[in-house]
Amino acid sequence: MPISLFDSKLHKAVEFVPLRPGAVSMYVCGPTVQSSPHVGHLRSALVYDLWSRWFSYRGFQVTLIRNVTDIDDKILDSASETGEEWWALAERVEAEFHTVADAIHIQRPALQPRATGDIPAMVELIHLLLDRSHAYVAADGSGDVYFDVSSWGNYGELTNQSVENLTQGESESAAKKNPEDFALWKGHKPHEPVTAAWPAPWGAGRPGWHLECSAMATRYLGESFDIHGGGMDLRFPHHENELAQSRAAGHDYARHWMHNALVLVGGQKMSKSLGNSLFAEDLVTSARPIVVRYALASAHYRSELDVHDGFLTEAAAAFERIEGFLLRATSEGLITEGGSLPQEFEDAMDDDLSIPQALAVIHDRVRAGNHAMDSGSRDEAQSDARAVHAMVAILGCDPLAEEWGTSASSHAAAALDSLVESVIALRWSAKADKNFDLSDSLRDAIERAGIDVKDTSNGSTWSLRG
Repeated sequence: MPISLFDSKLHKAVEFVPLRPGAVSMYVCGPTVQSSPHVGHLRSALVYDLWSRWFSYRGFQVTLIRNVTDIDDKILDSASETGEEWWALAERVEAEFHTVADAIHIQRPALQPRATGDIPAMVELIHLLLDRSHAYVAADGSGDVYFDVSSWGNYGELTNQSVENLTQGESESAAKKNPEDFALWKGHKPHEPVTAAWPAPWGAGRPGWHLECSAMATRYLGESFDIHGGGMDLRFPHHENELAQSRAAGHDYARHWMHNALVLVGGQKMSKSLGNSLFAEDLVTSARPIVVRYALASAHYRSELDVHDGFLTEAAAAFERIEGFLLRATSEGLITEGGSLPQEFEDAMDDDLSIPQALAVIHDRVRAGNHAMDSGSRDEAQSDARAVHAMVAILGCDPLAEEWGTSASSHAAAALDSLVESVIALRWSAKADKNFDLSDSLRDAIERAGIDVKDTSNGSTWSLRG
């Protein structure tokens, strides 16, 4: 079955056919490093990490480029507020992003170019747009250069919007020919640090945000590449402007556009005005990092992810069922290595990375494997354990992997869970055989160990006392 992905520009699922057989080229918009990364940055990075892992599993050589925007208006404004040098702020925040991404084992991309490292390529792209009459230098002597939206008839094609309904969100300037035009180059202002300006024929300054990504994507992946990804909030104006200026420069640019949905906090969009921003570091330190990875991956990447009260607790309970099964399997001497992926798991992943369906396959196999161990069917249990291990490894959530450094306490908790569940199963079996003396003895043994058992019509639950 071929891999299908949802193309945001075409607004439909399409079969992925690479430009170059056996290879995938992906450009993803990374963080703008003006303040500590929030959970949305982390989720977006994880989404394309998962895509990269799946393409690799399917035999593709993946080249993933994820940029770092380390110069723009927001960074200069934040630096002014904190009293830091803008470049020191950018360096510090970028390091924070890498720390939290590394914590949940998001693989580093092939390259993570910083905008400030590719200024010559950006100046060259502006030259090309000027030569093709798609850009103009502001007549007020400010050194600003703008993209002329009226010169590009396909403007709005990514988001399917008409030009008259679009506003850039930039500060207005009388030097613009059209209100919809956007900055390719921003001339240096007297109040800005001299270190935040680079020489250019039209005047010292710095690149516009949209131009940065077009120049970097083209430099490292070529004028045509397979996939451009990023958060849904980047579709307009950022990606719309990227597409327009790149195509106007004569580049085919991205063949497919992909966007991951936003993260909500308690059902609301994160915003400074609501005071509900959730920093990535706070999330990563609130639970085991492997659980955070599982939690952030649990929703489909095109669905909003609501980080609500109990979000990590629910994820931990679900993940620990998987972990407990694998630890139980290893404790009983079953081999978990070398398994193959079930067809239904592959089908789910091939279908636009449908991880919720893939997780359902994992949990089905966990239940089947536990039942097989309870009934003494070791061959079936081992087959399920190997399949589960293979599936969680693909998702980067293998609790047996050394990279996660599973603690002795985690192993002990899983071992206790396995032991208590086994005793409870024996107790129910004794009750079914009307061997009530044995059933009562087993219950007494559990309670003497400081464990409370609650019987329900659907089975028994247990918890540690006090």
